[in-house]
Amino acid sequence: MPEPDMRRVLLVEDSSNDVELILNSLSENHLANEVVVVRDGEEALNYLYRRGVFKMRMEGNPVVVLLDLKLPKINGMEVMTQLKADPAFRLIPIVVLTSSREEPDLLRCYELGANAYVVKPIDFHEFVDVIKQVGLFWAVVNQPPPGSLPSIAR
Repeated sequence: MPEPDMRRVLLVEDSSNDVELILNSLSENHLANEVVVVRDGEEALNYLYRRGVFKMRMEGNPVVVLLDLKLPKINGMEVMTQLKADPAFRLIPIVVLTSSREEPDLLRCYELGANAYVVKPIDFHEFVDVIKQVGLFWAVVNQPPPGSLPSIAR
């Protein structure tokens, strides 16, 4: 059976506990070949623009960005604003993964071009289930934009 296309996920999350839960859920359910974790908005932009420590990273965009809103240095809304304004990144799906249930945050994220807005459940089992569903849809079911998966010689 041929190897599936690389489906890289960019996780932008500053909470170590949430990172661990998300990685475990995606891994246990085999929902991504690679998850790149960055801890703030500045690191996320450096990763996508291949700057600094990410200068030599593999080419290609992630199949989805899981983006927290409340981040150090550059917040999630600022990251989304930059990505959606740049033709190189505009088509990358962005799933806001946040604890904010504030209606202004929800509205603003969709105005900026978020593809989904998911509130992190407090309950551990619900959290794991939500991540499984998010990962299943965005990394497996959803057809990614052209250019997000590396070309594979057939």
